[in-house]
Amino acid sequence: MRTITDDMRNRPGSPRPARPSLRGAPGPPGNLTAVPQADQTPSSPPRPAEVRPVPLAELAQALGLDDWAPPASAPSDAGAAAITGITHDSRAVRPGDIYAALPGARFHGADFATQAESLGAAAVLTDPAGTERAAATGLPVLTVPDPRARMGALAATIYGEPGRDLLQIGITGTSGKTTTAYLVEGGLRAAAKEGQLTGLIGTVETRIGDERIKSERTTPEATELQALFAVMRERGVTSVAMEVSSHALVLGRVDGCVFDVAVFNNLSPEHLDFHPDMDDYFRAKAQLFTKGRSRAGVVNLDDEFGQRLAQEATVEGYPVTTFSAEGHPDADWRAEDVEVGQLGSVFTAVGPEGVSVRAAAPLPGPFNVSNALAAVTALVVAGIDAQTAADGVAAVPGVPGRLERVDAGQPYLAVVDYAHKPDAVESVLRAVRKVTDGKVHAVLGCGGDRDPHKRGSMGAALARLADTAVLTSDNPRTEDPLAILAAMLAGAAEVPSHERGTVLLEEDRAAAIAAAVARAEPGDTVIVAGKGHEQGQDIAGVVRPFDDRQVLREAIEERQSQ
Repeated sequence: MRTITDDMRNRPGSPRPARPSLRGAPGPPGNLTAVPQADQTPSSPPRPAEVRPVPLAELAQALGLDDWAPPASAPSDAGAAAITGITHDSRAVRPGDIYAALPGARFHGADFATQAESLGAAAVLTDPAGTERAAATGLPVLTVPDPRARMGALAATIYGEPGRDLLQIGITGTSGKTTTAYLVEGGLRAAAKEGQLTGLIGTVETRIGDERIKSERTTPEATELQALFAVMRERGVTSVAMEVSSHALVLGRVDGCVFDVAVFNNLSPEHLDFHPDMDDYFRAKAQLFTKGRSRAGVVNLDDEFGQRLAQEATVEGYPVTTFSAEGHPDADWRAEDVEVGQLGSVFTAVGPEGVSVRAAAPLPGPFNVSNALAAVTALVVAGIDAQTAADGVAAVPGVPGRLERVDAGQPYLAVVDYAHKPDAVESVLRAVRKVTDGKVHAVLGCGGDRDPHKRGSMGAALARLADTAVLTSDNPRTEDPLAILAAMLAGAAEVPSHERGTVLLEEDRAAAIAAAVARAEPGDTVIVAGKGHEQGQDIAGVVRPFDDRQVLREAIEERQSQ
């Protein structure tokens, strides 16, 4: 069995490219300084306990500010100030930090420079618009045209290029990022040597070994991400699986990273309130599959955008390995002899040069065969033995909120899933239909303050593919829940009556779940979609505790007690 070692990341013939850096490789951490640890809350991004300080003048020079000098009001030795951290959040500043004051939609970060100074900031990084306000604090100011574009590499430098010591596998796409990240991390665990730990960064949580930290967003901001890498290195993590969103690529959250392997699952309409069109969305994702962002790519050839990506990247001389769960003859890795079951699927993963291993997707549905094959392929490209990779993927016990089973002893299948866009809703309903002998009773809502154009399509998908379609609230946020339901109902009404299941409207999500459970009989399936792992419901700006898994279990138990 091969294990994760340096030789996997620096194999002959595929040298590891240099990470984007503001200065030369720092080498092993030395002359470490203990970093002041602020009071932590469960949502506070972790910081390393010790960091090798970097002189402020050195960072200024690396930013290209050759004529930089501290202001006359600053101490004469300000340029020698020991920088031990960086943050873009003025509330999270610790002594020795650079505070990155970024322009925002309503406020400029420089407006909060006084708060950063009071908490011990050593300097401010900002743009020309924020320079005067930042300088008013008396702190040294580093001014660059686009501080966000420099923040990631600056953070990597301050924390000693921590990503260089981690095998990094990044996953992007519209659907399946979370599941694939968990499956990849399962394979990394299977390949790890004794004493080595693995990491996971994504929508649901961040994991450092077995420590779990709730995630605030799919991909952390660059300052938090590099600090997290440093924490992982400090605690013995040697490999990490990570979700990479299109927002992260556009907004520079993964600047300072070069992934060993980048994975592309698929692309379908999503985030079109952020991207003007699908081409822009594709271009954002495609950034990850360039030599400056990753060493090698793994791309789904069953997806039309995947085919386009593989072709364009190959033309640019970027190494691509393709996979196909549908058996595309041109794919490097294919799934054959697929057997779909109620709780998961088994298949044979067939690769180049006659490689063939028995594999399994530990979650139901054909799309999870694709996710599992993507994980196996990525792990093999990273240098892990194919059977070790497949075994590790198969051993993953499940993924929070992704076709997660709720078992309270009922004679029917009950699952919760995060599907919250038309393609994902269709895929998950078709998946459960294949393993359901009886009827499918589905609950779904649409989020407020998000792309409104998909609401009709989601309502139509539910009405067409479920025997009982219960339309309800998701996170209405600042919108009228009834207006959202009206848009979903309009889509459902367009489905011809002979193709449409029973459609119910119930604004209260708990009542909607109870209504679906009340209709379930032995052999049926109840699926609650849209929120998955989430543990709150945002109504009119107030987040109330709400966990679909808990509410579904309570509804089942209540019915059984009657």
